[in-house]
Amino acid sequence: MDCVDRRDVGLLLLRLGAGGVLAAHGAQKLFGWFGGGGIEGTGQFMESVGYHPGKASATAAGLAEAGGGTLLALGLATPAAGAAAAGAMAGAAAVHVPSGFFAQSGGYEHAATLGLTAAGLAISGPGRLSVDALFGHAVNRDWMVPAAFAVTAAATTLVIGTRNKRLRRQREGEQETLFDE
Repeated sequence: MDCVDRRDVGLLLLRLGAGGVLAAHGAQKLFGWFGGGGIEGTGQFMESVGYHPGKASATAAGLAEAGGGTLLALGLATPAAGAAAAGAMAGAAAVHVPSGFFAQSGGYEHAATLGLTAAGLAISGPGRLSVDALFGHAVNRDWMVPAAFAVTAAATTLVIGTRNKRLRRQREGEQETLFDE
């Protein structure tokens, strides 16, 4: 292994911090750990904020967060892990946008920070203190970065767009009902 420098240590800390938080968030959704709702409770929440079907949405978000976070922490398949986690955080941010930016008022600050950190790690790479480096970057090639982000962007756009369309239709239906009374 080449000489490790402070950049590698910094990337390791970023990966462990962001990856650990993402993995814990995903474990809340998937297993109900750390006070989370598990698939059942998270699925109900997902339905309430416009992501249908709820259980499938909870599973997808949980896998992207837990899987992406774990892989980021390890520094394994970093482009795919970072892109998946960033996509999950975009979906979370979409829920919080109406509350503004800051987390103290229910805003998207936390989701944006995690998503941008995951995206930055996907682009920068994991550094030398990683499983990717140990295995010769077999699943961390330059071409994988745009490919991972293209797939994630397409899926995220479809999911959030469908949610927004559903919520818009619900609001319009409620407005029509108010005028009919």
